[in-house]
Amino acid sequence: MPHTLWIATRKGAFQLRGDAQRKTWKLSGPQLLGHVVHHIVQDPRDPKVLLLAAKTGHLGPTVYRSVDRGRNWQEVAQPPAFAKPKEGETERSVQRVFWLTPGHKKEKGVWYAGTSPAGLFRSEDGGDHWQPVAGFNDHPMRSKWVAFGTPDGEFLHSISIDSRDAKHMYIGISIGGIFESLDSGATWSPLNKGVAADFLPDATAEFGHDPHCMALHPIKPDRLYHQNHCGIYRLDRPGTEWQRIGKAMPKKIGDIGFPMVLHPTDADTAWVFPMDGTSVWPRTAIDGKPAVYRTQDAGKSWQRLDKGLPASQAWLTVLRQAMCADAFKRPGLYFGSTSGGVWASGNVRESWTRVA
Repeated sequence: MPHTLWIATRKGAFQLRGDAQRKTWKLSGPQLLGHVVHHIVQDPRDPKVLLLAAKTGHLGPTVYRSVDRGRNWQEVAQPPAFAKPKEGETERSVQRVFWLTPGHKKEKGVWYAGTSPAGLFRSEDGGDHWQPVAGFNDHPMRSKWVAFGTPDGEFLHSISIDSRDAKHMYIGISIGGIFESLDSGATWSPLNKGVAADFLPDATAEFGHDPHCMALHPIKPDRLYHQNHCGIYRLDRPGTEWQRIGKAMPKKIGDIGFPMVLHPTDADTAWVFPMDGTSVWPRTAIDGKPAVYRTQDAGKSWQRLDKGLPASQAWLTVLRQAMCADAFKRPGLYFGSTSGGVWASGNVRESWTRVA
């Protein structure tokens, strides 16, 4: 069966189609040339359907939808937009649709979107019409939870749905932290105990953290991992305190980065892409030598995987949406770099090939 890797770029959307063995790849595109594409997601409940979050300088943020596996795209009828402010409230407008997540497998047609400024939105018709989730967007604590943004703004991302319970969900906010809802987003609670916040006056604050990417394991949904501005963490529910598993990374490498990718069936295996986290945050591979690090024991130890990657002078990194694993029995791993290259490690091999 052919394998398709969707690539979101500042130039538009591209496709890489691989053969059944994931050894040879053919690049096509761009589609929507000139659109800054933040996220492309295929619906696992109906693979013909894909959603694409995009923005152009003169048209603003929106969502596109395909119902024929990406051959054709149509702008949705009602993109995410904040509710009109009540008297005395400040008006908010969506600057970017940043993240897309399909709803629970039993809720066909339900999607969630995260935006900048940090907002949560829900669609119940396959992504064509979006409504704000008032339980978060209008929460009385929201202005305190999201008091300031990153240098690139605020982002709501890493929307994760418990595979056992459609009402149970998590979100990540940069900057704000990780939050949990047990009632489809009607109410929320911070979930940041144990996470360092070196940039805050109170490093043990309940909120104000900067999770870069969080992932909930699909087979073992009581386990979460996340890559933070201040380390790599794991949480096993019903516990409420994150454990900094990044302390086991080599000291010279550290545990700063953006993506967090989980093995689809092995909850002890995860991959990260460390970057230079020194004082000025250059957002490059450490010493110009890129590498993926893997744990196979839930963070007790990490192995460097750099065979096939540039050995020097590769000043790139990988951002939070730009790394993924497929769902094959022997999964392949993929990442796109800030220098424009796309790399693959098929069949969980320990070597990398540049495929675009």
